[in-house]
Amino acid sequence: MASSKSSLAMFALAIVMAVVAGVSAQNTPQDFVNLHNRARAADGVGPVTWDNSVARFAQDYANTRAADCRLQHSGGPFGENIFWGSGQSWTAANAVKSWVDEKRNYHLNTNTCDAGKVCGHYTQVVWRKSTRIGCARVVCAGNRGVFITCNYNPPGNFNGERPFLTLDAEAK
Repeated sequence: MASSKSSLAMFALAIVMAVVAGVSAQNTPQDFVNLHNRARAADGVGPVTWDNSVARFAQDYANTRAADCRLQHSGGPFGENIFWGSGQSWTAANAVKSWVDEKRNYHLNTNTCDAGKVCGHYTQVVWRKSTRIGCARVVCAGNRGVFITCNYNPPGNFNGERPFLTLDAEAK
C-alpha cells in the first residue's frame, strides 16, 4: 500500500512538473475541444464533445503518418482536418488556429471561398452537424515535424449545405 501511495504521489508530481514546464497542457483532448468550441461559439454554433472512438481513429491515422509526416488525408469515415509544421513545438492551438483563420476566405451569403483560397478546414471546425471530435498529434520520425489531425462525426462539408445557419435563415 505504501509503495502504491508513493507511486501515485510521484505520478502526480510528474504531471505538475509537466504542466509547469508547458509540456502537457497544450495538446490534451480538452484543449482541442475548447479551441473548437471557442470558434463555434463565435459563429453561434453549438459545442462539440470528445469522442474516444473518433480519437482512436485519429491516433491510429496519425501513427501511420509519423513515419513520413505527409500531409495526406486518411480517406476514413469521418470529416477530417490535418496540419503539419516543421519542428516539434506545434500544438493543438496552432493547428486549430490555422484552420479557423480560413474564416476570412469564407462567405456565408454565397457559401463559397475566395477564388484561389481555402476555407474548408474552417467550415469543418464550425459545421453545426459535426458534434463529436477526436484529435491526435505525433512528432514525426527524423525530426520531420509534427502531424496533427482532427476527425469529426458526423462529417461535414457537404456540397450545397452551409456549415451553419444565419439568424435570419433560422427564423424562417
